[in-house]
Amino acid sequence: MVFKKKMPARRQQILDFIREFRNDNGIPPTVRDIQHACEISSTSVVDYNLHKLREAGFLNRKPDVARGIELLDAMGQPDFGPHKVQIVGAIAAGQPIPAFSSEGSASSAEFDTIEVAPELQRRFGELYALSVKGTSMIDALIDDGDVVIIKPGQEANNGDMVVAWLVSQEEATLKKFYLEGDRVRLQPANSQMEPIYCSADNVEIHGKVVEVIRKLG
Repeated sequence: MVFKKKMPARRQQILDFIREFRNDNGIPPTVRDIQHACEISSTSVVDYNLHKLREAGFLNRKPDVARGIELLDAMGQPDFGPHKVQIVGAIAAGQPIPAFSSEGSASSAEFDTIEVAPELQRRFGELYALSVKGTSMIDALIDDGDVVIIKPGQEANNGDMVVAWLVSQEEATLKKFYLEGDRVRLQPANSQMEPIYCSADNVEIHGKVVEVIRKLG
């Protein structure tokens, strides 16, 4: 039987902090984040312990990248863990409402987050989330209070479910997109509601829905 040598307490503290920070924020910490949280005297001491953790197979590290720490699983493969996406605002599934902002300098602490599968991030890259207001997409199984995960982008194909920004109204809505000549049809998935028609130059696409997370209860 092979016994593993017990990890030094400081090294275990650093590893635990990296995992907790990543799970809470969706990104790894910086060396200074680790130094401050673990009350370590200098960044060189953090660097030394990260080197030892890398030697032991617990992580990979890109030393020239500020957040270049990548945790590894027991098989030596990247351990993505739970990935959290920021819920940056609400989107209307009904009549358009003044839109959220998915950009800017606000810190991540100002937003709620929602956990998504790591595979979703690996497939689509950068993501953001919106809470749904209204029932215009109910036939697509998107109800009031659900959360949609959005891949940012400005292009869409007919039939894609998109975040559409109505330029002149300065409002956003969640609908299926159809380009029909020089106009756009924003189609609800609710037989009781009418589509929104507008000129193509009055519509901007702010992303496409890639996942729906339904509310509980």
